[in-house]
Amino acid sequence: MADDSQQLTQEHTEKIVQFQNHSWDLEAAVQDHLALRESPPPTPRASPQELVDRGGGEGDGGGGGGDYEELGNSHGYVNTNRGTLLPAWPQSNLLSWGYYLFTLPFRLTFSSLSSLFLFVYRIVYPYPRRLTDPLGDVLRFIGEYESDYGQQHPSFFQGSYSQALSHAKSELKFLLVYLHCADHQDTPIFCRSTLSDPNLMEYVNSNMVFWGCSVTTAEGYRVSQALRENAYPFLALIVLRDGRMTVVGRLEGPSSPDQLTTQLQALVRDNEAHLVVARAERQERELTAALRLQQDEDYQESLRADQEKERKRQQEREEVERKELEEKQKEEDQQRQKDDIRRLKVEMVDRVPQGTRLERRFLKIESLSSLYYYIFCHPDSPDRFQVTTNFPRQVVPCEPTGSNPQPPTFEEFRLPPRSMLFVSDLDA
Repeated sequence: MADDSQQLTQEHTEKIVQFQNHSWDLEAAVQDHLALRESPPPTPRASPQELVDRGGGEGDGGGGGGDYEELGNSHGYVNTNRGTLLPAWPQSNLLSWGYYLFTLPFRLTFSSLSSLFLFVYRIVYPYPRRLTDPLGDVLRFIGEYESDYGQQHPSFFQGSYSQALSHAKSELKFLLVYLHCADHQDTPIFCRSTLSDPNLMEYVNSNMVFWGCSVTTAEGYRVSQALRENAYPFLALIVLRDGRMTVVGRLEGPSSPDQLTTQLQALVRDNEAHLVVARAERQERELTAALRLQQDEDYQESLRADQEKERKRQQEREEVERKELEEKQKEEDQQRQKDDIRRLKVEMVDRVPQGTRLERRFLKIESLSSLYYYIFCHPDSPDRFQVTTNFPRQVVPCEPTGSNPQPPTFEEFRLPPRSMLFVSDLDA
C-alpha cells in the first residue's frame, strides 16, 4: 500500500482532491472540470493531508501541504491554517463586477437623458385628454327618459351637476339627485310608477331642485363616484349645511310613491333648520348690505352736495379773480396806450411872422402835411410860407407839392420830441 501511494503523481492527487470535493459525484466533477457549471463546487469535507493518508502512505505527508495549497489556488480554492478549503471569488464574477462598474456612468447618463427627453416630450405633446360635455349628457338623458317613460315626471334641472349645486345653493333649496341605470331590473317600474306619481311630482317641484343623469354617461359616472351608490334606483338629498352642500339622505332601491314621499318629507323636516338658518343669515347679510349701500348713497349724495358747493365757491372766486384781472389788464392797456401816445407825440412850437406863438402835439406816425395844414388854417398864417427848424437850420418839407405829394412823417424826418419851428413868409 505504501508503494502504491508513492506511485501517485501530483496530477492524480489533484484529480482525487477534485473528485472528493464534489462529494464523490462524478458528473458534478466532470461538469466543473469542463467549466459547464456556473456555481462553485461545494466546500470539501476532508483536508488534502487526510486524502493523502488515505492514499496509502505517510512518508510524503510532510511535503504534500504546499502542493495542495498550490492546487487549491489554481482551481479556485484556498488552503487555510485549519486545513479546510474555502471558495475564492470566481474570475468570471470579478469580470462582471468590473464591467458593471465600468459601464455604470454610461448607463446612468443614458437613463438620465432618456428620462429628460421623455419629460420634455410629454410637455410638448401631452397625453390626450378626454373631452366631456356634462350639459350634453344631461340633455341627452332627459330626452331618452321622456322617450322611454313619457313626460310625466318631476321637472329635471337642465344643467350640469355643478350648475345644479350652485342653483340649489343660491336659491336655498334641497337638491334631489337621481342616478339612472337603464340596465337595472327595478328601473322601469320605478320610473313608470313612482316618479310619475302626481303627488310626488308636486312635492318635489315645489320644494326641491330635481337633477338626474344616466350612470352610463361621463357626467353620471362622475357623480356616481362622488356619491358612492350601492343599489338602484338611487336618490340622494343634498342641502346647504355649515356653508357647504352636504348629502343628508340616501334612498336606494325600489319604493312606492307614498313611501318615497314620506321619506323625503322626513328628511326635509329634519334638515329644514339648516335652510332656515341659511335664509336668516342671508337675509341679515342682505339687510346689512342694503344698509351699507344706503349709507354709501347718502355719503355720496352729501359728498356731491359739498363738491357742488365747493365748485360754486370756486367759480365765484374765479369770476372775481377774472374780473380783477380784466380790470388790471384794462388799466395796464390804458396806461400802455398812454405811454405809446406819449412816445408818439411831438410837441411843436411855431412862430408866425406876426409873432404869434402856436403850440400843438402831433403823432410821430402822422405826415408833415398835418403841420402844414395846421399852420395854413391859422388866421395869422401867410398865404405862402416855409417852415424851418431853429438849430441846425433846416427846411421842413411839410407842403404837399407835385414833386412831393406825400410829405414824410415826423418820425421819418426825425424831428425831436420838442421842437421850435419858425414860419417864414415867402411873399414878404
